[in-house]
Amino acid sequence: MAKKSPAKKSFDFSNSLNFWNFVSVGSFILLLIFLIYPFSSLFLESFQGKDGAFTLKTYVNFFKLPYYFNTLKNSFIVCTLATIFSVLVGLPMAYITNRFHIAGKKFINLMVILSLLSPPFIGAYAWIILLGRNGVLTNFFAGLGITMPTIYGLGGIIFVFTLKFFPYVYLYASGALTSIDASLEEAGENLGMSSFKRIMTITFPLILPTITSSALLVFMTSLADFGTPMLIGEGFKTLPVIVYDEFMSELGGNAAMASTLSVIIVLFSLSVLYIQKKVVEKRSYMMSSLRPPEVKELPRGKKILATLFLYTVVLLAMAQQIVVIITSFMKTQGPIFLKEFSLDNYTLVLNRLSLNIRNTFSYAVIALAVMIILGILLAYIIVRRRSKFNNFLDTLIMFPYVIPGAVLGITLLVAFNRKPVILSGTAAIIIIAYIIRKLPYTVRSSASILYQIDPSIEEASINLGVSPMKTFFKVTAVMMAPGVFSGAILSWITTINELSSTVILYTGRTSTIAVAVYTEVVRASFGTAGALASILTLTTIISILIFNKVSGGRSISL
Repeated sequence: MAKKSPAKKSFDFSNSLNFWNFVSVGSFILLLIFLIYPFSSLFLESFQGKDGAFTLKTYVNFFKLPYYFNTLKNSFIVCTLATIFSVLVGLPMAYITNRFHIAGKKFINLMVILSLLSPPFIGAYAWIILLGRNGVLTNFFAGLGITMPTIYGLGGIIFVFTLKFFPYVYLYASGALTSIDASLEEAGENLGMSSFKRIMTITFPLILPTITSSALLVFMTSLADFGTPMLIGEGFKTLPVIVYDEFMSELGGNAAMASTLSVIIVLFSLSVLYIQKKVVEKRSYMMSSLRPPEVKELPRGKKILATLFLYTVVLLAMAQQIVVIITSFMKTQGPIFLKEFSLDNYTLVLNRLSLNIRNTFSYAVIALAVMIILGILLAYIIVRRRSKFNNFLDTLIMFPYVIPGAVLGITLLVAFNRKPVILSGTAAIIIIAYIIRKLPYTVRSSASILYQIDPSIEEASINLGVSPMKTFFKVTAVMMAPGVFSGAILSWITTINELSSTVILYTGRTSTIAVAVYTEVVRASFGTAGALASILTLTTIISILIFNKVSGGRSISL
């Protein structure tokens, strides 16, 4: 009787090398030390009185005293209005560029991305130059007998936020609009619907989950922003500003109140996230873009108006970059710009603030290297080795995505400003903050491309005798490279521009370009602020160009 040949065992990811179990446990330990422990310390700190005893006094004071509670209302007003205006600007722009022939679409897309990836406080600085009390436009219109509203206060914050954050809505909506099957809109047209009614009742409802996701991102980013309200808010204070004031007060600060405010921001952020998820769950659709929507020609008059609208918005969004670059070459006398161009500002910056420049790029490089390694490994265990534990890890990794940088900075200081681990005042604590805050970009982009890689490719490699570990590093990781690079470039750009966490954590030895720009603007040293901001802008442009060259025009993952 012939022997039966042994059945060939199929590859099972769950039985692969224990290396991945080590990655899961190791990642959890790191998150426990640098995320769970710090936020637990912050939470406990908010209930401590001056004598160390348990108290609810700071929470009572927050809701009782208008000085504190009004900042919650102010933040809600700012975030809500910035979100509404960003949607009102970004959504029509996305529809026009995706549905109609418009001259210079690639240029518009590049300018939108560039305006998004520059730090928002640079926008505040630029508009102070233009519409401040002694601003260029303010003085120009004053000469014509026209009094222009200044950039300071609630209106200015919303204006800067709208120009800064509408690209989120534009980019998200652009991607969603290309996935709609043309037959859905054609069905509405065949039923006699007008174009406007078809858009409002079919097109936009179909992409509502995408719209709410981009709106949530605008809301959270507006809530997290520290630099803009600090520079142009004046008496109008938001939560991140008052958190900074309480923690960094010249009278010694109130760590308990700062911790309480931070906890309230976290709860507020999570509440908004929960509401957005509930909205999406009720209105979620699956679409197959078998017939992409046709790009049409607009009548001449409407095309001129649409083009004018697009380029006006782009020009306003890019005005901050133009102003920053021009002012960086202008001689200054205190806060006054002289009508003379020179390289003095750059010379002064390179001589006096070279440490800030070195710190910025060295911290970002170290943080980026760690983020790339962790991003690849974490994305793999989240996608390929699904379990309740790894899903929990995924949730923890994404948690800092909705937490303001100032809160994260205070959280790390509260946790690591005492024994057994003292990191305050070191470069390490800034790098850790960057990694925690920006890691979600790399993980999400790495995971998204991993979903597109067929597991059978890895199985084939292992069945040919290649070890699972070698298969991962030689096959899977190489195939993940485009997605990893996309998230990494976004992490890099946002890291070099990071202000809100750095301004809490830095010392004289660890100051960065972003902090230097902020302090120079506060001191009205606009020329040097412009030179420093231009260095960030130039780095951002070069980074985007390198990404476009290497990726072959692939879009940056948000």
